[in-house]
Amino acid sequence: MDHAPNAPHPPAVPPPTTPPYEPGGSYGPYASAGSYGPRAPYEVPQSASRVRRLLTPLATLAGIAAAFTYVGLVDPNESGHYPPCPLYSLTGLYCPGCGGLRGAHALAHGDPLTALGDNALAFAGYAVFAVVWVIWVVRAGKGLPLRITQRPLWWWTLGTVLVVFSVLRNLPFGAWLAP
Repeated sequence: MDHAPNAPHPPAVPPPTTPPYEPGGSYGPYASAGSYGPRAPYEVPQSASRVRRLLTPLATLAGIAAAFTYVGLVDPNESGHYPPCPLYSLTGLYCPGCGGLRGAHALAHGDPLTALGDNALAFAGYAVFAVVWVIWVVRAGKGLPLRITQRPLWWWTLGTVLVVFSVLRNLPFGAWLAP
């Protein structure tokens, strides 16, 4: 059907009354009535069972416990069980991780002072992990995600601490930091 050049055009389609579909939005079995917009991809649905929500932190703890058990049973102070540190083997300098296995072995045997002396930075890392893990379990039990976002300044600070620790433990006045 042709329109005359001066004939009115057909009426425009009225605008939709509902919000448009958004990829990744709150649609499907977990959407509540009237909720539109994106849902965070790491959000745990409230309908998930508590055991299911705690599965990841508990599996992480099981892996860490298995690693500590192995290091506790196989003494890193005896040569031949673990590969040597490549930096120490080539240069004679301690890297930030040197002494970490010996510290984990001491900690697995209930000797935190020796662990602290073997690698103070690794010892602090174990403590930080323990605190974050407890927070993770509590939040997972409540159905809340663990959100750890760090600004670039935090990562630069961590890198600086690792470099300063490495330099200090290789200098004569920082020998108390060496394993």
